[in-house]
Amino acid sequence: MKIKHLFVGFGLLAMAACTGSKTLGTTNPAPSYYATNPNDAFEVTEYSKDKNYGYTEKDPILVGKPEGMGGPKEEQMFLNALKGPLGQDLGYRRLGSCCSFKSDNGYMGGGLLDKYEIIWDGQDEPVILYINMYDHGDMFIPEGFTAAND
Repeated sequence: MKIKHLFVGFGLLAMAACTGSKTLGTTNPAPSYYATNPNDAFEVTEYSKDKNYGYTEKDPILVGKPEGMGGPKEEQMFLNALKGPLGQDLGYRRLGSCCSFKSDNGYMGGGLLDKYEIIWDGQDEPVILYINMYDHGDMFIPEGFTAAND
């Protein structure tokens, strides 16, 4: 009889554990967006003539330092230099890394691009930009954005 009660007890405990984890999974808030801060931004004034600039892994935005690898701070400083198409303030969040590539400035000869989701008021759907924090290059305002300092 004790063994039967033990199995029933474990069964109830297992059901409670499963129910608890489902509840926890549905109450986590969505990741929040960071607001751009034009006071902590690169000076980016030229507009890209390439419609794919920043929008594809093949043509990412290069924010590395001239002497080598940058980091998340440089990515944020680039995003802080942007506004929406009508001058709207932006919100952004990092979605993660993707798209490995070779780079002399990366760890062990390689790097990963970071993907950022960008939002602004009046937008139909978020925009995804690809940023390379390892390599240095000229920075431009991607198509569909305006300069924060305009």
